[in-house]
Amino acid sequence: MLVATSLLIVGLILLVWSADKLVFGSAALARNMGISPLVIGMTILAMGSSAPEMMVSATAALDGNTDTAVGNVIGSNIANIAFILGVTALVKPLAISSAVVRRELPLMLAVTVLSGLLLWNNFLGFYEGVLLLLFFAAFLIIMLKVSRSEQPNGDPLLEEHEAEIPQGVSNGKAAFWVVVGLIFLPIAASLLVDNAVIIARALGMSDLVIGLTIIAVGTSLPELAASLAGVLKGEDDMAVGNVIGSNVFNILAVMGLPAIINPSALSPLVMERDFWVMLAVSLLLAFMALGKSRRISRLEGGILVLCFIGYIAYLLMNMAA
Repeated sequence: MLVATSLLIVGLILLVWSADKLVFGSAALARNMGISPLVIGMTILAMGSSAPEMMVSATAALDGNTDTAVGNVIGSNIANIAFILGVTALVKPLAISSAVVRRELPLMLAVTVLSGLLLWNNFLGFYEGVLLLLFFAAFLIIMLKVSRSEQPNGDPLLEEHEAEIPQGVSNGKAAFWVVVGLIFLPIAASLLVDNAVIIARALGMSDLVIGLTIIAVGTSLPELAASLAGVLKGEDDMAVGNVIGSNVFNILAVMGLPAIINPSALSPLVMERDFWVMLAVSLLLAFMALGKSRRISRLEGGILVLCFIGYIAYLLMNMAA
């Protein structure tokens, strides 16, 4: 148990580090190739926050643990909204001024409802995975078109994305970090999943609860750190925009991969319990962010955190389910 816990922590640290290096190298290479910083910010940087979840879900599916993979998606989306944005708003209320964020929120809700329709029969099939990945490709194309039509100096989110792109990095150095990221990401994901399963089984957890708790929360911690750092620098729209983008990517790409890799039946609790929690916190975020004040206050942040604590407590009291 102690060895498994130590290896899980190593896997999580390695996962975060390798994902960060992959995104850094990819963004630098893209900039050196003459790709617009705005396009890089809205694709590579936006997708980077979902890289750990994507690799972990693919690894879990390859191991035959599709419940864990789907649990990782739903648990990460719940944690992104209720935990990350909740804690961030407690530190500093989040003002939402970006038109891009306000446009992506309804899209996130639509994608969330779509996931419920696909999971309604408690089965995640191959063709459903293909459909999700096709929607993901369409989403990327639409996002690129939208980003190109926006003026970088006219939207705070676009300005914040552009400021995050590395400059002055040689092609050799950028390519080196891309290769390092690609090598260590799967190793780290395997370490994390294998040892999370060992620990959870020792505690009597089901595969679904493993994904919803240990793996989902673990892969969300780097996003919490990034959101806190961003909001302390006044980048409120970046914090909210990254969560919205991550949730869309999680459903379309991160859930699409395990569907193709290992189509299988899922625990009925996915639709009886966990999907509705994900939908509820998504609607709560939309209500807060799209209201007249266009901000998430400390009180609202506290409500989100309490929702997350209550959900996790319920799961831990019903670990075998």
